[in-house]
Amino acid sequence: MANLIPFNWKKNNVSNSNFDDFSNMLEDFFDNDFLGRRSLRNDSFKLDLEEKEKEYVIEAEIPGVKREEIDLSYNDNRLRIAIKKEENKENKNKNYIHRERRLTSMERSIILNDIDEKEIKAKLDDGILTIIVPKKYKETNKLKINID
Repeated sequence: MANLIPFNWKKNNVSNSNFDDFSNMLEDFFDNDFLGRRSLRNDSFKLDLEEKEKEYVIEAEIPGVKREEIDLSYNDNRLRIAIKKEENKENKNKNYIHRERRLTSMERSIILNDIDEKEIKAKLDDGILTIIVPKKYKETNKLKINID
């Protein structure tokens, strides 16, 4: 999971000057956690697509995600894997001054042509979503043409 950093977390001072912005930029750059920050590269899940003779095998690494948090669909030659995970632990016995929630939403799409969409199977096991997509072979009317 990517680290959660509140928007404008260092700009809590109302009398902020331009020098403070520069100072915050330098502090962000040399911060120990600089490489662990959010990026588009880290905000998605890993996906492997293998083509076999009769099927495609797709494996998505989604640790900590439950079945009900996954939306798997196929429409217009596009297989869509979407995840929406909300972490919200409510403890009414505490007097919070500041509280944050985490909402993770990720989506990947794969374009697959000539498949048997009615026979797609998926299973989630130990954080790996495995999707088996059978191929549909169209019979071709191949005709040998003689040349005179």
